[in-house]
Amino acid sequence: MNLPAWVALGRGLFVPASSRATPNVRDIGRDHWRTTTFRWFTAYAAIFSLAFMALLGVIDYSVTRAMMRETDSGLRWQLRYFDSRSDASLASAIDARLTRPDRRDNFYGLFAPDGRRLAGDIRVMPTGLALGHYGQSHQHTRGQTLVLEPGSVRSSLRAMGEIRPDGARLVVARTLSDVRHVRDELLKALFGGGLLCLTGSLCAGLVLSMRQIRRVAQIKRATRGIANGDLAMRLPVAGRDELDMLAHLVNRMLDEVERLMGEVKSACDGIAHDLRTPLTRLRLRLSHAAEAMEQRGESVLAGVLVGARGEADAVLNRFSALLRISEIGAMDRRRGFASVALPDLVHELCELYAPLAEEKGIDMYVAVAPVEPIHADRALLFEALSNLLDNAIKFTPRGGAVQVELRAGSRGAQLVIADNGPGIAPGERAAVLGRFYRSERTRHLPGTGLGLGIVLAIVRLHDFRVAIGEANPGTIVTIDCCTHRTQHGHASP
Repeated sequence: MNLPAWVALGRGLFVPASSRATPNVRDIGRDHWRTTTFRWFTAYAAIFSLAFMALLGVIDYSVTRAMMRETDSGLRWQLRYFDSRSDASLASAIDARLTRPDRRDNFYGLFAPDGRRLAGDIRVMPTGLALGHYGQSHQHTRGQTLVLEPGSVRSSLRAMGEIRPDGARLVVARTLSDVRHVRDELLKALFGGGLLCLTGSLCAGLVLSMRQIRRVAQIKRATRGIANGDLAMRLPVAGRDELDMLAHLVNRMLDEVERLMGEVKSACDGIAHDLRTPLTRLRLRLSHAAEAMEQRGESVLAGVLVGARGEADAVLNRFSALLRISEIGAMDRRRGFASVALPDLVHELCELYAPLAEEKGIDMYVAVAPVEPIHADRALLFEALSNLLDNAIKFTPRGGAVQVELRAGSRGAQLVIADNGPGIAPGERAAVLGRFYRSERTRHLPGTGLGLGIVLAIVRLHDFRVAIGEANPGTIVTIDCCTHRTQHGHASP
């Protein structure tokens, strides 16, 4: 059957704060960089990188200087060797050096005072080279790094020189390839080791942050379950760190809260239970007294007694509703659960309330779609839907309409009960699900204010979700008959 237009307009649903969706715990796993642990490790890695770069510079400078000193020592030794040769035999000594197989990376040059090359493989007299004097010990002579042309190739060499007694210029030089090779290998090792340490630090930070994320996720699931009313749940404790210290404190607080709430609940339940017997006796006595007054012809006094009996009935109904809510909350969650065919349950409910709706002149529309059976307590679901349908018929004016719909939602079956009565103000939709609250628009009608409280208790017992919306005019109440908890028993969004 098609929905009436006034029902089709009312799809803007309101979800009470206790049932609103919260971020998925699994999303936390994507936020490793937001954890304090990962931030500290990242800061440590950055500081380590800067310190490592500074250390690398110091090592590079120290090694280069040491290698240069060793090169200068070799150059000084060669100058001393050539100092032992006379000017006449110097050119032949240089040529002999150039032909030796162990010459390695040494280069020589002998130049006339006018700059002509006399011997050696250095083609041009280097400019800017500080020259010592023949016969010196050269102990404090320091080489200079110059770009020279030994042969046909320009190379960066470490060089020293002196002026011979005949005015000739002697230049000895050594390539820096060994220095560069050692320096490059050292830098490779340091860079590789530093990168490995940095990568290891970041990986360790990621692993530890993931561990913290998992612990925070466990704590969040526990707190969500506590917020949903499971006061027996406690925060997980895994060790002795800061989170565990906090979890211990919170668990102690929850123990005390659970104890106090248990005492208050026990006291309220005890009062409600203990008062039922004297109130029942009072009602019977008022009923007998009203009958006696009626028989004596005291109709006015009999009417007063009948009114008092009605007030006693209202008080008894409230106590019965309170005890029923407590009973539902204390039930074993799975004790009465079985496979429930919702279409049969809806048809049975509508057949039960059809005469009442007809008596009030209210049209009742029923739309039942085929849905999969659900795992639930059939008697409790019937009670919850009875309360909703009873309210819809009670608050709908004569000549109005009530819609009962069973449909297949995106996550499971949905039960919708809508009316075109006075409706519930948006600011009161969360409050009406509590105990004793009655909307300003319906206070003139009889009731205890506990019917929706029973509905909410049954919905929470099944881990379903209830939402209240606007039907323009009237009210739509939707129950999502799909579990909103994970397989571990904690509420999911």
